Amino acid sequence: MIEDDDAIRSVVERGLKAEGFDVATCADGAAGLWKLLEGGYAAVVLDLLLPGMNGYTVCARARAEGVTTPILVLTAKSGEYDQIDLLDSGADDFLTKPASIALIAARLRVLIRRDNALSSNLIARGDLRYDLGLRECTVADAPVVLTSREDQLLRRLLLANGACVTRQELLDDVWGPESGIDASNLDIYLRRLREKLAPVAVENVRGLGYRIGVR
Repeated sequence: MIEDDDAIRSVVERGLKAEGFDVATCADGAAGLWKLLEGGYAAVVLDLLLPGMNGYTVCARARAEGVTTPILVLTAKSGEYDQIDLLDSGADDFLTKPASIALIAARLRVLIRRDNALSSNLIARGDLRYDLGLRECTVADAPVVLTSREDQLLRRLLLANGACVTRQELLDDVWGPESGIDASNLDIYLRRLREKLAPVAVENVRGLGYRIGVR
């Protein structure tokens, strides 16, 4: 856990230990990034407003260095664009403060379980290859650089294994069921994803939803 507030860090550390987690802590972003780069952690709980290096930078630097450890951010920011920036910087999930220990623990278990299950799975759709563990995508052997949100959308569509995923399912699974996000944002991200994946198609099946297809 990377958190500079002594009281919050102490409470969450004790709570997570009571939930069965082994917990290591530090109080600033630079030290937290160093621990991330050292590796050996199942997941990270990260504050945003840290001394020296903020949480956005910690996420971005860690991902740039190839760290795939799931990152759960605890944040006081709840605006839509704050959340988009956060996920685009490399976070896997976030909770708005104050969040209960039970909810933090539940989110961590989901992230850890998902990360373990997807550690080395490769999905192929025509010319598209996607490594679920490494989060690496190629089309016709050329690397495709995705933002965190685009990556989440692609993963959700690929994990449907050819079935259609409704708009509401994409909004709930990628942004969260209580995000209140305007559905037009989904259209923007889907358009960007189509452009990056061509000739592999993100198909809109009328009345059913979206799926990955091959032209």
